[in-house]
Amino acid sequence: MVNLPKFENLRVERRGPQLFVTLNRPEARNALSREMVTELFAVARWLENERGIGAVVLRGAGGVFSAGGDIKGFKASLELPKPKRARRDPIAVNNRQFGKLLTIINSLPQTVIAAVEGAAIAGGLGLMCATDVVIATANAKFSLTETTLGIPPAQIAPFVAARIGVPKARVLALTGARFEGREAARLGLVDLISDDSAMLEVTLQKVLADIGRCAPGANAATKRLLLASLTVPRGKVLDQAAKAFATCLRGEEGREGVTAFLEKRPARWVEKAQEEH
Repeated sequence: MVNLPKFENLRVERRGPQLFVTLNRPEARNALSREMVTELFAVARWLENERGIGAVVLRGAGGVFSAGGDIKGFKASLELPKPKRARRDPIAVNNRQFGKLLTIINSLPQTVIAAVEGAAIAGGLGLMCATDVVIATANAKFSLTETTLGIPPAQIAPFVAARIGVPKARVLALTGARFEGREAARLGLVDLISDDSAMLEVTLQKVLADIGRCAPGANAATKRLLLASLTVPRGKVLDQAAKAFATCLRGEEGREGVTAFLEKRPARWVEKAQEEH
């Protein structure tokens, strides 16, 4: 792929305006090692400035999304020396990197889909919560297991809470409860449930087709406004929204979208997305 290196822990494939990113440590149930996180950083940074991609699919190899953090890596972290006075603990520095990754994924201009099979545990569940659309099989397993290991779900807690609310996040984090796909959907962690892996593929293709009907620039602007609504006063968000509306309408996508509607034909970005299928 242009501008992206080869990866050891990820499979990355571009299909026209879509990018498929697969966590590729099946022997470790796609545990999020430091090396994998570094590679995900590289992909996310590339996507921040890649306007040719409108949708990103994040999934795991071997029928498992991700079993969470690399526990062997946690064990190795215990060997790091304690910081001297006024210095940050290197464990805290390493942990904070994952939060930075989730922040970038959460705010990417593309629409990001998590396709979950097998399990999304701990950090894997947090990674899932940083995406826009979550599809899962009914038998997929979910849990916030950090507290059962004597640690907090530090970097993922805000993303879980943003998706399902603090009260529900408290229950999951403070009990380490394990549950499957339909319960995850009831809680709001999962948006679309499929009976099995074959149906998940059908659902994924439908979601990608739906995204393909949306203008990529308009989706990016919409995502920025929705995220801003969480922290910015409403009046300021509405001001930003008015500016974004005018910019989009005057832009190439807005002109094409309005013209295509009046001419009763698909917009050019729709045709482009359909060509790739």
